[in-house]
This record gives sequence, C-alpha cells and structure tokens, in this order.
Amino acid sequence: MAPPLFVQAFRLPFLTGSLLPVIITAFWALTLGPVIWSMALLTLIGVGALQVGANLINDFYDAQGSDPLNRVASPFSGGSRVIQQGKMHIRTVYWLSISFFGLALVCGVILALWGRPWALALGLCGLLGGVFYSANPFSFMSRGLGELIIFLVFGPVLTLGAGYVFTGHFDAGAFWLGLPQAFLITAVLWINQFPDMPADRAVGKRNLVVRMGTRAARVFYVLLMLAAFASQFFLVQVLGFTPWLFLALAALPLSLKACGLAWRHHDQPAQLIPAQALTIITHLAMGLLMVTGLLVNLWR
Repeated sequence: MAPPLFVQAFRLPFLTGSLLPVIITAFWALTLGPVIWSMALLTLIGVGALQVGANLINDFYDAQGSDPLNRVASPFSGGSRVIQQGKMHIRTVYWLSISFFGLALVCGVILALWGRPWALALGLCGLLGGVFYSANPFSFMSRGLGELIIFLVFGPVLTLGAGYVFTGHFDAGAFWLGLPQAFLITAVLWINQFPDMPADRAVGKRNLVVRMGTRAARVFYVLLMLAAFASQFFLVQVLGFTPWLFLALAALPLSLKACGLAWRHHDQPAQLIPAQALTIITHLAMGLLMVTGLLVNLWR
C-alpha cells in the first residue's frame, strides 16, 4: 500500500537522520545539568522542518535534472517521485519547501529570544546548507561536496548546535558526539547514490559516487559504515564519554550484513535495496542504542 502523500513528499521516514542526533545530544546534556524540554521540542521541530525543506527543494531541482531519467527509483533513492507520479505540482513542492524553511527560521528566532542567540545563526547555516546542497549557484551535490555537507550538517555541527541550545554554551564534547551518526547518515546518502548513478551522470550531477564508479565507491561505503563503530571507541577511550556508549556496538551485525550486500550488488539496483534499507536501520539502531547507553549512565 502506498504511503500517504505527505509522508512520501516530505520523506518522513528519513527524518531520523536529523532528529536522532538532537535526541542523543539532549540525553548527553542531562549529564551536565537540567534540560528545558520545551526548548528541546522546539529544536526538534526546527531541525525537522529544515530537513523536510531540504528534501522538498532537492525534489524541485532534481525534477529538472536527474529524476525524470531515473528508471530504477526505489523507496530509498531517486527522490520522493511525487512530481514524476503527478501527485504534486512542481511549484507546490517549491512553495512547501519555502514554508518549511520559514518554520525552521521561526523556531530559530524563538530560541534566540529565549536566550540562545547563536541558535539562529546555526539554523541559518543549516538552512543555507539545505538549500545550496541542491540549488545553484553552488549545488554542492553536483560538485562532489554534498557528502561533506551532509556529514557536517547531520553530524558534528548539528550536535554542537543542539548542545549549545540545551546547555547554553558551546562544548567540544557535543561536537564529537555527532561523529557516529555523521558517518552513518553519509553512508545512507552514499549507497543511495549507487542506483542513481546513470541518471546523475547523464545530467552532470558529479557526486563522489559518479566520479568513482560504484566498484570503487563500495570501498568507501564499507569504510563509512565501520568508521561509525570505530568512532565509539574514540568517544569513550579518548574523550572520556561513558562506556555505556559501547551498547551501540550491538548494531555492528546489521552494518556488516549491509556491507556484504553492497559489496556483492553494488551495480545491481534491485538487489541493492536490502543494503539500502539496512543502512538506514543501522543508523536508527545505533542512535537508539546510544540514547539507551546515555540513559543507563544517568540512572546507574
């Protein structure tokens, strides 16, 4: 059964990419002092709105680029397809994206008035990253810079900003806390570019997978997946985070299975779908296990 239109258009299942790092940071902040939960909720709304806006603006620009040429779209790649399927007009998608960016901006203004002035500046950085990931004149996704933007915006920069909102100051620990999720969300983007490669190449969308080809790109996919788990050791052994974060290692079997599938089927879009799904599940599982570890550390 097809998902509701708003779920498909907004790509709501992918919102875990931005919301989980915020939730992780909130429970980390509790180890330093109380968290104002209404402020945390406002942060989640603002961050979620930024991602939905970025998803929509990406559909808008790809509808004039690679998406019409993509013959192997799946629930994980090729965009939401609401424009291609005639479910939503391209102008509607554009104005919806502007509306969600506006909602995110309102959340940033409220947080700034609430005593977190840098929240607005960080939100604007996220907004600009979300827009210019797809839009000219920068179009980072076409210049081999999109992967780095996603790594930063959905990882250390996001957790640094969330940590600032929750504690009232910038903390290097909050920055590094975003590493595991950053590696995994970049792996999600990375593997989703495999089936899109022919269409992306045809319109000059030269992301790193297009530049490398899937045979070489699968090596970097495996490295991204494993780096997420290695970064847990960095957090605990080098930076002194709670050893309960090692609970996240329970997601390793999911990662290894995804890596095996991607290695064998890197150039077979239909057979690659289970690996794409497992990559997202690994991101979700690690995030929830990190939250669990932080909660256990609070309660012990």
